[in-house]
Amino acid sequence: MFIKKLALTAALCLGGVVSAQAADQMHDFNFQEAVSRAVADGTLDGSVKFYLAGTKAGGKVIKKGLVTNKKTNGFAKSAESSCDHVLRSALIQFQNTAKANGANAVTNIVSFYKSNETKSTTTYKCAKGMAVAGVALKGDLAKL
Repeated sequence: MFIKKLALTAALCLGGVVSAQAADQMHDFNFQEAVSRAVADGTLDGSVKFYLAGTKAGGKVIKKGLVTNKKTNGFAKSAESSCDHVLRSALIQFQNTAKANGANAVTNIVSFYKSNETKSTTTYKCAKGMAVAGVALKGDLAKL
């Protein structure tokens, strides 16, 4: 009987964690400020520029519609801290992919969480749940 109660309690607790995680809250944070911080502290090397959709970039598009979808541990961390960290992971992936393809910019960047495209000229979207934070972006590689 004790084992059944223990198993039931564990299942209910796990169900609560899953339910809490499923209720991601969406946050908007300033994209350019986050990029500038990442370049300033050396996370990004500055050789690749990043442009949100609707901002002027110019250049020639090399590849369209590249997607990055990154997650990080957000447990007991603020949304701002978790989202900044996971955005950096997404930008590092874009930077490395751009350089490998002879591009020096990622343009037309949109938030792409759960394949839902959200355009902004100033912010990116980040989903923050109880234990995980995630950023998904879609953009084009370009040579400026």
